[in-house]
Amino acid sequence: MAKTNSGRFFEDYSIGQILTHAVPRTVSGGERALYHALYPARHALYSSDSFAQASGLPASPIDDLAAFHVVFGKTVPDVSLNAVANLGYAEGRWLLPVYPGDTLRSESEVIGLKQNSNGKTGVVYVRTRGLNQRDEVVMEYVRWVMVRKNNLDEPAPETVVPDLNKVVPVDQLAIPAGLDFTNYNFDLAGDPYRWGDYEVGEQIDHVDGVTIEEAEHMIATRLWQNTAKVHFDLTFRPDGRLIYGGHVISMARALSFNGLANAQMIVGLNGGAHANPCFAGTTIKAWTEVLDKADTDAPGVGAIRLRLVATKGGAPFELKDENGKYKPDVLLDLDYWALMPQ
Repeated sequence: MAKTNSGRFFEDYSIGQILTHAVPRTVSGGERALYHALYPARHALYSSDSFAQASGLPASPIDDLAAFHVVFGKTVPDVSLNAVANLGYAEGRWLLPVYPGDTLRSESEVIGLKQNSNGKTGVVYVRTRGLNQRDEVVMEYVRWVMVRKNNLDEPAPETVVPDLNKVVPVDQLAIPAGLDFTNYNFDLAGDPYRWGDYEVGEQIDHVDGVTIEEAEHMIATRLWQNTAKVHFDLTFRPDGRLIYGGHVISMARALSFNGLANAQMIVGLNGGAHANPCFAGTTIKAWTEVLDKADTDAPGVGAIRLRLVATKGGAPFELKDENGKYKPDVLLDLDYWALMPQ
């Protein structure tokens, strides 16, 4: 009897199936240090205990995307080990901050299946929850991934495509308990611009770029315990190891500091698409469009909806062609809510 795990194929999923993902992970300050070494991440709330405490939190949390990567990585052996590509995200919410010493685990429910017309692959939709050691849900999100079939003769399942919200409603965003930006220190944050200084429709070129290195990508993917074959095995993808999409997300978010240093916390993920594959040697640049703004009940805290676009060094503010397809230079199109001082 085989004892190795070959991963699930498309025909192995069924609607309502619950996947309990293995190996809980206790995060530490080392997680933060390595995350900040891999990306030019420097948002003050995630860098300084004293800054976080002045903003009403007990200490500096682990970066929101670092926590996301830990939760995501747990799901890979069960969801995307045999994936062709991760396709998109929706209905993402960060519900509780994650602090050093917290232990994270993940579980997913299959909520959609759609076999592709080629009969060789299909799209699997899952809703994933990340939980801490107290069984509190710290985040949740939906993602869909294209997965290979193993038995091409297996009949296609009934098509079920979930009806997903295009935007997380503002009243469903979870504001961390105690968060208070009324005494926010703009000098220490590194940027004078507050919520009221941004206009819906405004576009920001983040100017800087970072060239993706193979070694950094491999370290990051191992750190998140992401075992998807397309990221490691050249025999599985001879044209090159595919850069983990989360690596692109974190790099683009870090680059956005230049122009959005006060967009401190990500609290909602409205949608996201990995528009084109990324390989080592690609230089990532980023730009942002302000999509919406809203008040919150937290003192001095506003919510701002941002479209973050990562490119292969292409011209800013170019996204799709006349046919509505992403331009070849576009790597990532991410729509998220962040919290900013008013």
